[in-house]
Amino acid sequence: MFTRRPVLVAWLACLFFGFQSLAQLEVATFDSDANPSTGSSLAYDPMLGSGELSLRCRGIVIRGSGDPIVLCAIDWLGVANESHDHFRDLLAAAAGTSRDRVALHAVHQHDAPVADLTAHRVLTSRDIAPGPFDDAITAPAMTRAARAVQSLTNRFRPWTHIGWGRGEVHQVASNRRIPNTNGTVRAVRYTSAKDPDLRAAPEGVIDPFVISLSFWDHDAPLAVLTYYATHPQSYYRTGIANPDFPGIARFLRDQTLPGTLHVHFNGAGGNIGAGKYNDGSPTNRAVLAQRLADGMARSWQTTVRKPVRQSDLKWRSIPVLLPAAPHLDAAKLDAAIRRPSPAIHLQASQFAFLQRAQASAPIDISCLTIGDIRVLHLPGELFVEYQLAAQAMRPDLHVAMASYGDYGTAYIGTEAAYSQGGYETEPSSSSVAPQSQGILFRALHQLLDTPPSAR
Repeated sequence: MFTRRPVLVAWLACLFFGFQSLAQLEVATFDSDANPSTGSSLAYDPMLGSGELSLRCRGIVIRGSGDPIVLCAIDWLGVANESHDHFRDLLAAAAGTSRDRVALHAVHQHDAPVADLTAHRVLTSRDIAPGPFDDAITAPAMTRAARAVQSLTNRFRPWTHIGWGRGEVHQVASNRRIPNTNGTVRAVRYTSAKDPDLRAAPEGVIDPFVISLSFWDHDAPLAVLTYYATHPQSYYRTGIANPDFPGIARFLRDQTLPGTLHVHFNGAGGNIGAGKYNDGSPTNRAVLAQRLADGMARSWQTTVRKPVRQSDLKWRSIPVLLPAAPHLDAAKLDAAIRRPSPAIHLQASQFAFLQRAQASAPIDISCLTIGDIRVLHLPGELFVEYQLAAQAMRPDLHVAMASYGDYGTAYIGTEAAYSQGGYETEPSSSSVAPQSQGILFRALHQLLDTPPSAR
């Protein structure tokens, strides 16, 4: 009896740890068509057709440590308010996880749809056509994406290594806000600029690097996620749905590494655009695309691979309440919406966010941890200073950021920017209060586990 017990214990231990060793991290990729139907409305114009490169919804599903995690980027202008919640619910149900473990981000192309179910309801409840917010425009693509995720059941691959690379992108990004000597905004250099004075101004504050996060099965790359902060427009208002220069760059990288899915996320590019290097001419789209692709290639070439274990993978999500901008007044917005004007869709989107803020509907801020890598997921058209601040909070870690999550906020400037002037912080551009910076910074410190002395 006593001589058999150690043998039995050892056998049970081997059995237990044997089963544990069988568990492993796995990843699968998905890619679905995100185009609406011809004749429906893009964000600004009726859709006349699709370009040679269609809009895509791409991402990865990770499993093996807790509930699955979904990272998704879509070639739309934005996914806002209830649409952001609903789309994540669909992806979560398809992946067998919860909404707070789904990071959904738009790349923010402008010849593309915008989804906002709350704004849809604001308009239709007043017997006003929802226009670009019509749920019928975007719902089919959401369903296709969910089905693509649901079909991954038998397509997961072992994920054994993670890669991190960083490469500089030359002559694409520039700060849109041209300052006076007193710190106020002298002029706005939009995504394209013909004024030679504006184009001659310095690049200003940007993050010049594109980050590549790659998932590997030993020596085989399975997926590459890239992160770069800038508005993605070369030119738009064409009526042709297209993914603009980031989509072309992504396509070029796909051809370089066939069989490895490339997913591109826009970083904190709210006050960043290509204006210094873009006069808006159609031929310049290919130039910008090649420059971004070259930066992606440099990032790929610097990739350092490390083995991953289950304990390396963590996910954390924090719900935050961002206060509505003080200029948003429910009675005034309601009255304005009932008098249709060219600004009606802007007013409906602002009213939609105000309703959500008043209902204390939170926005999820999340962080993916893989060893010494942190990938942050934030809402709105975030200023690049948030991205740079997050990197400075933990210089001992590799930190990447995806912005353009919940688009209901519109622009999110720094607190100081709201007193400096400029388009991005005008009442028509930002739906959040200046105090949002403090709320978001506290969330970043929490997600990044910064020491108290650094807060």
